Amino acid sequence: MWKAALFDLDGVVFDTEPQYTVFWGSECRRYHPEQPGLERRIKGQTLPQILDGSLGISEQEQRALVGRLDAFESQMTYDYVKDFEKFIHALRAMNIMTAVVTSSNLAKMNSVYRKRPEFQSYFDAILTSEDFAESKPSPDCYLRAAERFNAKPSECVVFEDSFNGLKAGRAAEMFVVGLATTNTAEQIAPYADMVVSDFSDVNLQCKMFNSEQ
Repeated sequence: MWKAALFDLDGVVFDTEPQYTVFWGSECRRYHPEQPGLERRIKGQTLPQILDGSLGISEQEQRALVGRLDAFESQMTYDYVKDFEKFIHALRAMNIMTAVVTSSNLAKMNSVYRKRPEFQSYFDAILTSEDFAESKPSPDCYLRAAERFNAKPSECVVFEDSFNGLKAGRAAEMFVVGLATTNTAEQIAPYADMVVSDFSDVNLQCKMFNSEQ
């Protein structure tokens, strides 16, 4: 049986990607109008990597952007992806350990906790950008999560939506479930072992969690 289920946050647990696409689309056009679609290529990166690497903006501009981001996130809605809560309860009933593995930082997570006070009770561990040295598509974050549970990569299943996240799960040599919430099923299929639209697919539980691996 699987020992641990590892979840990305945005686009996997919460249906927030459309909101972030609007925010980062505006910011990317502000600084790099010559790079259309940049907001999609940065998904899965930590905030410092976006600011220093992908955007390459000055410290003054970074502070201004972070201020806009903090204000935006404080007003965001954190709606669960369809049937996520039902699915997470089923996993915990089977004694499968659960973790969030996100490139978001603690400041963002505090906004989540305020809006969703039950959120932390769904997970045995929550790993944020402060907990790993390299962001997705590096496997570092998922390997650290496996270590937290004393689990082998082969005993872990990853739930991801972004290309960087899917590549991270693959690089960690874990079973990867791709959610077609941010990109189409056809686009993410080459990077996933299984593709689903959301957690309402009851076959996911039957096929993956009730059979020997």
